[in-house]
Amino acid sequence: MTLRVRLAVATALAVATVALGLSWAAFAVIRYELTHQLELELTQAATVAVQQQGNEPPGVLSGQCRYLAAPACIQVVPADPARDPRTAVAPYLFPVTPAVREVAAGRRAAYFSTATVAGFPARMLVTPFRGGTALQVVLRSDGVDRAVRQSAAAFAGLGGTGVLAAGFLGWWASRTGLRPVTRLTATVERITATGDPHHRITSHAATGRRRDEVTRLGESFDTMLDALERSVTAQRRLVSDASHELRTPLTALRTNAELLARGDRLTDAQRERAATALGRQLREVTGMVNDLVELARDEEPQALVERFRLLPLVEHAVTSARGHWPGQEFTLAVGPGADGAVVPGVPARLVRLLGNLLDNAAKFGAGRGPVEVRVALAGDGADTLEVSVRDHGPGIAAEDLPYVFDRFYRSDTARSLPGSGLGLAMARQIARAHDADLIAREVPPHHGTGACFVLTGLPVDP
Repeated sequence: MTLRVRLAVATALAVATVALGLSWAAFAVIRYELTHQLELELTQAATVAVQQQGNEPPGVLSGQCRYLAAPACIQVVPADPARDPRTAVAPYLFPVTPAVREVAAGRRAAYFSTATVAGFPARMLVTPFRGGTALQVVLRSDGVDRAVRQSAAAFAGLGGTGVLAAGFLGWWASRTGLRPVTRLTATVERITATGDPHHRITSHAATGRRRDEVTRLGESFDTMLDALERSVTAQRRLVSDASHELRTPLTALRTNAELLARGDRLTDAQRERAATALGRQLREVTGMVNDLVELARDEEPQALVERFRLLPLVEHAVTSARGHWPGQEFTLAVGPGADGAVVPGVPARLVRLLGNLLDNAAKFGAGRGPVEVRVALAGDGADTLEVSVRDHGPGIAAEDLPYVFDRFYRSDTARSLPGSGLGLAMARQIARAHDADLIAREVPPHHGTGACFVLTGLPVDP
């Protein structure tokens, strides 16, 4: 049974139960009121008889109740059967049961019961009278019974109509309530069949519907599809960019490998140049593949996160950069209170971030001035650290600034320099994994030329 059918059945049963319950309650109230009204008439007739009749002997006082318009039939019954009237015909119009004798003897309270008058149904009241006797007061009840039957038929019809309406309302409620779920299911099936995540469920803003749980589910699913589409697009772009960037070094590798395979035709100098180029290209491809693997990681492994002082880590990165770039000057400045600041993170990953920034600064600022590194406290209450790396190179053009952290992006001035265009993208990813960010700032004109990259928002442990 599908969810729609279950919801329709549950809704129909609920509405039908309410409709039938209300019909039965209304019928019970009407039947009680009609019967109660007849019993009030019997009680009134008995009261009048008690007031008007003296010490009447046992027997029939009024016996014309076979007609609907006639007054009530009344007979007096003694507790002792020996006191019954001696007549040729039956002394009483109605059967005298032991219960009637008990009421006459005072051993039982007054009560109502059913009886038969001239073949018609009737209602009877038995109540105590004077001198050890009881009154039997009877009125025809076929009019009341007919009204009760008509009410039962009317309410049965209403109940049946209510059941049919409940079925329709259940179907309508399930169809209306599950329409967003139906759209969601169709969207999922379409995405599964086509593999294209750009499809969306109609949102609340587009339909103008009231927001409810199902609509929120659809909007949450749309949000998930947005993230999935961005992920798929980024993955496709990464694969496309990687294939484009790897095509040139792989072609060069194949060319040099084929050249070395015919080494008997080469001179020693040619063979050495080809081997050197082959080794350089292998290192370039290996570095690019390693960078791609690093970029594929979305977050830092929590098992490797530890608390450590940041300044020794920066000093180690600067020392390593001096070894890699012996002709480049590096300076390190430390702001007040930053030397003892402790941060949470993965030291090896932050060293990789700083190494990428220092290599980038040394590559673009070589021969133009020192690479300036500064560590300082920042933020309200000095609760974050800021590490800036500035070179004195040509700087970043305004048209390149929005794209410097994109994967494989290289400006026109950088295409002649070594590198894959992945270093800054990797550095920003590492920064964001540490709840920080990496930004590029323009160097003010009166401060000379160059580019400045700032690791900002790195949280400091108290």
